[in-house]
Amino acid sequence: MRRLVIKRSKTIRRKVYEYLREKLLNGEIPPNEHLIEPKIAKEIKTSRTPVREALHNLELEGLIESIPRVGYIVKPISREEVEEICEIRSVIEMLGARWAVEKSHNKLIQELEENIRTTEKKVSEEGPRAFVEMDAQFHESIARHSKSQRLLELSQTLRRHMLRYRIESIYAMDNVLRAIEGHKGILEALRKGDLEEINRAIQFHLRQSKKDILRYAFQEEVIHHSEVGNKPERSIGETNSAATLNGS
Repeated sequence: MRRLVIKRSKTIRRKVYEYLREKLLNGEIPPNEHLIEPKIAKEIKTSRTPVREALHNLELEGLIESIPRVGYIVKPISREEVEEICEIRSVIEMLGARWAVEKSHNKLIQELEENIRTTEKKVSEEGPRAFVEMDAQFHESIARHSKSQRLLELSQTLRRHMLRYRIESIYAMDNVLRAIEGHKGILEALRKGDLEEINRAIQFHLRQSKKDILRYAFQEEVIHHSEVGNKPERSIGETNSAATLNGS
């Protein structure tokens, strides 16, 4: 077990928040799970104060919700949220692509070409899980070459939230191959510098991703509901920790 020794309370609060947030976004803590404050504190070996503050911040971020006389639970996944995030992401990525073409066209093309070559090689050798990191790099390259820090941060935030829904669909090889073809379509449009074609390529790619997400995310939800009563209720305090935080 990896141990993190942190002395300053402010650093501890931030570390607890990031630790729980990562578990929420990568699906390790599933939707509807009850988050029990004292058990979390015991699991990561810290006091309840930084855990309480982390849970409050996660509620403000919209990842969990507080229910009277129950406590915090992980917000259930919803089609409406998927639709909303995809719509916002489409607008941001089209704007980022336009700015990137205007400010860093040649470097962007070279970077995306290398990304796709590496992606195909890694997926072929390591399987679909290798796509997760390369997919993030592809889209962040476009945002980064827009030369807008705000746009980059918004893009990263939306992608992290979407990962909560994509964690299953992104590991299916057919979805990965479709996504790679979508990346190639975006690259070709960017190479031409035609903004209308760029927008169409981005919208097509994100629509396909949304279809895959909805199919897998809500299939998983049905399976989860069908198993109610067959498995004991779990809480984050009852799972094994990937990290230990010392301090208060």
